[in-house]
Amino acid sequence: MSGLVPGLVKAELRKIFTTRLWWIMLIVTLLLVGVSLGFLIAFAGVAQNGAALPALDTPQWAETAWSGGASVGIFVMILGAVMMTSEYRYQTITGTFLTTPRRGLVIVAKLVAGLLVGALFGLAVLVFQAVTVIPAVTIGGGEFSLTASRIPQLSLGILATLALYAVFGIGLGALVRNQIAAIVAAIIWAYVIESIFTAIPALHGVGKWLPAGAAQALMSIDVDTGLGKPEWLPAWAGALVLVGYGVLFAAVAAVTTVRRDIT
Repeated sequence: MSGLVPGLVKAELRKIFTTRLWWIMLIVTLLLVGVSLGFLIAFAGVAQNGAALPALDTPQWAETAWSGGASVGIFVMILGAVMMTSEYRYQTITGTFLTTPRRGLVIVAKLVAGLLVGALFGLAVLVFQAVTVIPAVTIGGGEFSLTASRIPQLSLGILATLALYAVFGIGLGALVRNQIAAIVAAIIWAYVIESIFTAIPALHGVGKWLPAGAAQALMSIDVDTGLGKPEWLPAWAGALVLVGYGVLFAAVAAVTTVRRDIT
């Protein structure tokens, strides 16, 4: 048993890394981060809609630019959904379960592989941000500061967000099974449902308990120990909520896959 799960995880990683999908999604992810950073660089210190963006040489600009890395969670969510639904689409799930009849172990392996892939995407985003943000601040006449811009906390939030969003995608794929439906559901969830609840202040009471709200809390300044604030949860509570969603989706993935006929 102890050696079976690592072997299954390696098999799942081999499945994803022998396809073109992962690096295509990674390139798209980094392109989106690059576009966002380019916008922030171009309009640093420029007034937009009556409010000026932070100047390029300020810690506030570096903080704003760095925090944008969490916004690409949708891509790892889609990748996680495809990791699960492609097995049903191409009927490779039959061979997978014949090789490993204990379906729960297969799901565990997929979830662990999803965490690793999501973390890999997070690391790639952080490296890309480092080679973009640090030179931009330096060229702009500022001094890049890890502590003043809260880079360690933001980086941890980005890693946790992308890793757990991959788990969400796998759970969603196990629940829906149809690849197109799972991708559409992921897009609607990220860009419609979560956006509404996290963008409208009056709805923050609900939005802060959603994955996007929990991810926002991970990167917030608030270290208060209470849960009654109307904006976001404390950072520690955001981490617990994200982990809770990961466990929930893992349970959904395991239960639905074990009980369903694969044909």
